[in-house]
Amino acid sequence: MFHAPVWSGGPETTLSGVWARRPEAARAVAEAHGARAVTSFDELLESSDAVAFCVPPDVQSGLAIRAAEAGRHLVLEKPIADTLRDARALADTCDAAGIGSLVMFTSRFSAETKSFLERAGSIDVAGARAAMLTPAFLDGPFAQSAWRRERGALLDVGPHVFDLLTAAVGPIERVHARGTSRGWLGIHADHHGGAASDISISCSVGVQRGRFEIELFGPAGAQRYDVDGGEPAQVHATIRSALAAAADGRPHTCDVHRGLDIQHLIDAVERSMHEGRATLVSRAG
Repeated sequence: MFHAPVWSGGPETTLSGVWARRPEAARAVAEAHGARAVTSFDELLESSDAVAFCVPPDVQSGLAIRAAEAGRHLVLEKPIADTLRDARALADTCDAAGIGSLVMFTSRFSAETKSFLERAGSIDVAGARAAMLTPAFLDGPFAQSAWRRERGALLDVGPHVFDLLTAAVGPIERVHARGTSRGWLGIHADHHGGAASDISISCSVGVQRGRFEIELFGPAGAQRYDVDGGEPAQVHATIRSALAAAADGRPHTCDVHRGLDIQHLIDAVERSMHEGRATLVSRAG
């Protein structure tokens, strides 16, 4: 749905091979995008300079570490791992291998988001509201995804919200979260510098189309951004160029360390829900 069209769609990259645990799935994707299906992950590494992952988080971290150790650049889905420990191990491996990385916080690659963040930089933000609400767990291609069902909207769409919100307002230092049995997650966040935000996340609401929105408030007024993902051809080209730059030693803002930063937030929110109280976001270790 996403990766194959991106990597086969322009001159910056070539889709050299496709591997999946189900060979028939690899063949279907490869044939549709002018690539070849390979029979093993090792064969994929041998035929590629970079590897793009679209697998569950607990699978991604282990495979990505193998790819980084083999000197391959990485395109990672969010979250970058299932646990904070595995995310740290992946980031450390990337550093040791000296490879480039890119995490698919896809909204960050649109021209509209770039413009919003430039406007946000001129606001003295006192408070913010953010929401990502979708029907993804009710119907459609992700409704039966086991890892999404187990870990909920926090791991699925939470990284997108955290990434864009902190890019606009600043790092989050403390969270107080509460989830309901019907799939609604509410988070109050305290940001570095004194701003606060309230976040609503759900993939179990019957809205006609997904909503991703951020609103910033300050003494001079407000800024609202309804995130729509941008024009696909522009976004895809920007992503390909970002990978080419990362492979050439020019890191992107959305690299594995950005993924690790978001993983710290996920960990803090899960601890807050478990403990029933506000939790500090620890980035040590």
